[in-house]
Amino acid sequence: MSAATASPRFSYKSDRLKPLRAFCQTVRLGSVSRAAEALFISQPAVTLQLQALEREFGVVLFERSGRRLVPSREGQVLYEMAQPLVENLDGLAERFRDKISGLDAGELRIAANSTTILYLLPKVVAAFRQLHPQVRLSLHNAITADGTDLLRSDAADLIVGSLLDVPSDLSYETVQRFEQMLITPLGHPLSSVPQLELAQIAEHPLILPPRRQVTWRLVDRIFQQQRLPYSVSLEVGGWEVIKQYVALGMGISVVPALCLGAEDARELAIRPVGSLFPPRTYGVAVRRGRPLSAQARAFIECIQPNLLSPRSYDQTGHSER
Repeated sequence: MSAATASPRFSYKSDRLKPLRAFCQTVRLGSVSRAAEALFISQPAVTLQLQALEREFGVVLFERSGRRLVPSREGQVLYEMAQPLVENLDGLAERFRDKISGLDAGELRIAANSTTILYLLPKVVAAFRQLHPQVRLSLHNAITADGTDLLRSDAADLIVGSLLDVPSDLSYETVQRFEQMLITPLGHPLSSVPQLELAQIAEHPLILPPRRQVTWRLVDRIFQQQRLPYSVSLEVGGWEVIKQYVALGMGISVVPALCLGAEDARELAIRPVGSLFPPRTYGVAVRRGRPLSAQARAFIECIQPNLLSPRSYDQTGHSER
């Protein structure tokens, strides 16, 4: 075989990572266009790479399910084989830098929503910065749905927050649970009801975070399960804003105990509703099959020892600590 004929074959073999990377991103994101955005290449380029794989292996790798592309049986087999290879090669440079520099350098990118950044992470971040001052730490303020996209596109190393439904390509470990609390204006009728029921809450207008966020979906799910009609008088982001609007008498709300402090009892009536709404869990989500950097592992190790102790309340809403 001449050098002229051997060269293209060698070039193709050495470049196989690109179509495999495009294939794995398409499986994860369910869309050629989203895979192209994540890879910073054109959509036709991704399509050509997927077609090249299908020609090479002689199988159809994807099927369409609604608007989403899902792997065929053969595609799922290839994904399970290819994903660890792609992940290991893509993370090679980062892991190499970790090995030679330890934790004295590098970057850690964390996606978390405003609640997690404001209430849960300050002590954790402070402890991490004290232990590893040379690591560049970035906190991306993003709701959970956007955070999962950042994680899949390698724009974030991990998510810290609350996941109601965990996607199959992510691994989620709960680190803390917080009871749900009902907050009302002082003197509100619900503040003195002996045995609070869900139907009683449904009679009053609610103030909730935007519906894309976990709290709105959780509250809606509970009312839908009990077939109780309810009304949302105001959707607004940020628990501090919601607490102010509730104190002004514009509605009531269901809030994780994480977001309440002793000072809030001066302006709000606070009651535990753990028997009516499930607790909010907060944890760490990472991509399955992707090796964690030394920085990410070190941050996860800082979380548990530096979490807040949940404030407990009696049935009348008085803080017990």
